[in-house]
Amino acid sequence: SVHTPEQAGWYRHGPTPGERGPAVVVGHVDGDGRRGVFADLADATAGDRITVTRRDGTFAVFTVTGTVQVSKNWFPTRDVYGDTEGAELRLITCGGALDASGRSHEDNVIVYAHLTGRG
Repeated sequence: SVHTPEQAGWYRHGPTPGERGPAVVVGHVDGDGRRGVFADLADATAGDRITVTRRDGTFAVFTVTGTVQVSKNWFPTRDVYGDTEGAELRLITCGGALDASGRSHEDNVIVYAHLTGRG
């Protein structure tokens, strides 16, 4: 059971948001009867802006290039974690129908974005 659906987690073995490469952030769509941090992620469309506040107080602004929903049985590992020329962002959450247990979604929603500003 998910007790903190409002939190997102950064994949620490990758770059931080704003550094060269694909920064990956994963969050819940829901949990414990509450909306999760990425409850509306599946609605992201190309051109949407995402601002990430960095630990040092600066921020990185990303523009969405696309959103996909894929089966958890087919995760696009290379597309998500593969090297990129510039700073990019990947946001990942669950999506689609619930599985037979009623506790887990069958798909992943992945948002792809690239750095377009800093502050």
